[in-house]
Amino acid sequence: MSLPAHASLLDPSTSHPDDYARRRPEDTVLYQVVAEHWPAFRERAEEAGGLPKFIIDEFEAYLECGRLDAGCLHLVCRRCGHSMLVALSCKRRAFCPSCLGRRMADTAIHLERAVLPAVAIRHWICSLPWGLRALLGYDRKLCSEVVGAFVGEMFRSLRRRAKRLLGLASVTDAHPGAVAAVHRADSALRLNVHFHVLGLDGVYVRDDSTGSLVFHPLPAPTQAEVAEVARRTAARIEQLLRKHGRSIDPELADDNPHPLELDDPALAACYTAAARGVGITGDRAGQPTLRLIFPDDAPDRIAGPPEFDEPVAEVRGVNVHAKQMIDGRDRARLERLCKYIMRPPLAQDRLTHRSGGLLQLELKHAWKDGTQALVFEPQELISRLVAMVPPPRAHQLRYFGVLSSHSSLRREVVPTPPADDAHQPAPAEGDQLELFDGDRPTTHTATRHRWSYLLKHVFRADLEHCPRCGGPMRWLEVATDAEAIARLLTEHGLAPRAPPVHAVPLGQLRLPFAG
Repeated sequence: MSLPAHASLLDPSTSHPDDYARRRPEDTVLYQVVAEHWPAFRERAEEAGGLPKFIIDEFEAYLECGRLDAGCLHLVCRRCGHSMLVALSCKRRAFCPSCLGRRMADTAIHLERAVLPAVAIRHWICSLPWGLRALLGYDRKLCSEVVGAFVGEMFRSLRRRAKRLLGLASVTDAHPGAVAAVHRADSALRLNVHFHVLGLDGVYVRDDSTGSLVFHPLPAPTQAEVAEVARRTAARIEQLLRKHGRSIDPELADDNPHPLELDDPALAACYTAAARGVGITGDRAGQPTLRLIFPDDAPDRIAGPPEFDEPVAEVRGVNVHAKQMIDGRDRARLERLCKYIMRPPLAQDRLTHRSGGLLQLELKHAWKDGTQALVFEPQELISRLVAMVPPPRAHQLRYFGVLSSHSSLRREVVPTPPADDAHQPAPAEGDQLELFDGDRPTTHTATRHRWSYLLKHVFRADLEHCPRCGGPMRWLEVATDAEAIARLLTEHGLAPRAPPVHAVPLGQLRLPFAG
């Protein structure tokens, strides 16, 4: 049974500004494109061998995310009995704007409150050669080793500088730390695996007199030091490729095809097209994505003086950028930076319809040549979304050094989370357990902040209190089957209604398939 999605359950004329208003994914361009063109794309992929199950599950779950007819949570006020429905979410991690927004906010709060200490933190960015991006897109083991190689070389540079500047007996006395986020796409929605790393801009050293760890900030890395990190990272990547029997040169890849090209040729084709930024079907198959270029509006690029030593370098296609540094004591700014490195790959408000069935994606910042927007065919956009889906068990956030879970020094470094209402307290005896995260109720200790907490923290939308009397809301029922969903929608006056019947003269009736 398929029921139509519905508008907000709160009347805008009477609701409080902080009241919860359900989103309507079916009104967005992204949802409409996927709903209309995904079945045909999947059918064509079946002719080429089919897509793996994790790709299909991602798209099918997205089409049900945020829709009351796909599942909902029934909330009731304890005080006045006011009743409302909250749609369930898909909890996916590829391109769903709502769920990735939830993941971004949740992770940023966790990093700011329970992981990153109040010390200087530097934002490192590492991008990789074009011939390597498609390979890392589906080889999660190799991707894990490559990000580990980059962070390892970053740590090596920090330890060597700390030894020289602090007079340490050994580089092992210096203890760095970092958090790395793996991104799969760039602003053009190309498959572009790159890393955003928040590294402590200094090292911890054990004080011999007190026995405690003391943080020692280090000067900003010079261009030569960043170039050394890039050079050694490129060398280690080449060693890893030889270890895995791969080549960084895409022209040599045909001599030794990856198993994915044999097992899932349709997925491999999507990855390759997305990495090259070309179309995969239709008249523009193999052609670069159309761009809207306004040269007169191109941003000015003023080159700095030659003696200006910027911590940016590129060696054999490995580009390392380490210009941004923030004071970790500014927790609000730190949380914003954490959100940035965990941001979703696609901002759906920049995606609009164009004439001829095309789609326009507006860029946040114009490129050097004046490109301000990209124009996609629907099938091309879906192929890019396919490439954004990470393989199963491919972790997108990794911890290193003193911030990793297996470090014996972690407890001495990470901050103590402040007391807040992020987690529901234990229920009273005989009461119903009320832990819910906006997706499905749970009866175990929550490892993430609740959806209602994130809504209040980010959007100031209160889902835990009644919009009428301010009393506490409790979940009464979770509807996941068609019968229960239809019953709840009917009880709340949201059941589908038949279209009105108008009297039409018999001569004006047009039957289906009539000539």
